[in-house]
Amino acid sequence: MKNRSGYWLFCAFHVCFSILLYGQTTKERADTIVTGMVVTMDGQRHIYDDGGVVVTGDTIVAVGPRAELDARYESRQTIDAKNKLVLPGFINGHTHVPMTLFRGLHDDVTLTDWLYKYIFPAEAKNVTESFVRWGTRLAAAEQIRSGVTTFADMYYFEDAVAEETKAAGMRGVLGETFIDFPAPDNKNKAAMLEYTEKFLKKWQGDPLIHAAAAPHSIYTCSQKTLQDASALARKYHAPILIHTAEMKKEWEDSEKQNGASPVQYLERIGVLGPDVVAAHCIFVDEADRKILAQHNVGCVHNPSSNMMIASGVAPVPEMRAAGIAVGLGTDGPAGSNNDLDLMEEIDLAAKLAKITKMNPLALNALAVVEMATIDGARALHMEQEIGSLEKGKKADLIVIGLDEPNAVPMYDVYAQIAYALKASDVQTVMIGGRVVMRDRKLLTVNEQEAMAKAREYKKTIAASMGMQ
Repeated sequence: MKNRSGYWLFCAFHVCFSILLYGQTTKERADTIVTGMVVTMDGQRHIYDDGGVVVTGDTIVAVGPRAELDARYESRQTIDAKNKLVLPGFINGHTHVPMTLFRGLHDDVTLTDWLYKYIFPAEAKNVTESFVRWGTRLAAAEQIRSGVTTFADMYYFEDAVAEETKAAGMRGVLGETFIDFPAPDNKNKAAMLEYTEKFLKKWQGDPLIHAAAAPHSIYTCSQKTLQDASALARKYHAPILIHTAEMKKEWEDSEKQNGASPVQYLERIGVLGPDVVAAHCIFVDEADRKILAQHNVGCVHNPSSNMMIASGVAPVPEMRAAGIAVGLGTDGPAGSNNDLDLMEEIDLAAKLAKITKMNPLALNALAVVEMATIDGARALHMEQEIGSLEKGKKADLIVIGLDEPNAVPMYDVYAQIAYALKASDVQTVMIGGRVVMRDRKLLTVNEQEAMAKAREYKKTIAASMGMQ
């Protein structure tokens, strides 16, 4: 009996020792661990002063205090962002990226004149698939450098935009444009429908590309075009991107022709739904805001664009109060803005609301950072996938340095992001677990080649418009 007791005592000691040893030496494997001051933008808005994000494949597997993560995980690579911010990637909710090649073509005019006298003619003469590819490459470099990891686009030859976006490693909600006059890629609606259906089929299930249909607006599309484009999108469970209530003239014409505001008209003809992303939403009254909220439409505020063309000011505080998901966008990088710097939009969104309402509390720093991250994801109906640093979401994150004169001292992290930090402070960008920029060096886009090509296009575009 004594020997048997000794045997069980030995076994118990061996098991305890093995458990202790196992706990000390065996860790879960991961691909990458990013450590720094982690600003999660999760539901509780957790901030870990000394935190970490653990990534396996294209997915975040853990977020929390660095000490806890170090004890549990080991990885192939570590990104040390000590004394730096680690944030969800920014979301540019509305743009037309190939228009980088029209940057500065003609400024300081009304939206109507800009569209019909300059941009539509310039597009008719110059936009080809090659133009779109080079413009998208240039835009990808610019957006990655400013911390944008996901963008929503509306343009022509959108399949080429998708291919270049994927090659750059970016995430995109990319809409093929429907418009009621011959477009650069499709000369009639039948061709638009055929092209878009092939486009939607091709990209179904892609981890980075969300193909969409993009009826341009109520003032460039007939009711039938709007309905046909929406029906095609819904056939493939794809998003619908559309300019909505952007101009006073648009609102006045809709009231006169349709007996309803643009939002009320879109509801009446069956376009609105939880798959719609509406850009601008400037002229939306209380009744319109209620409709947008009821249909779970995402709205995208474009402060630079609306200011530059003097279109008006979107009632962002009222939309947010109504329960509408409001994101931020740069709009196209020509005429209505001349860059793709979303950090500038964060700053301007807060200040524009404050001066418009004559109230410094109208839209605070936290609110506009939300609009660039988690609320931007909600506006694109992608909040389950992106917009915050949480377990199970895609590993889209950025590292922002705090070692420039404009970045110190820091008392409040959201105020620092909104009002002090700049796009040039973004140092490293990861999208879907892949590092696309490390220490300000782009890894997926040949930006020198893209810039050289842009200078070549400038000569041919200027000649086509009689500017030389």
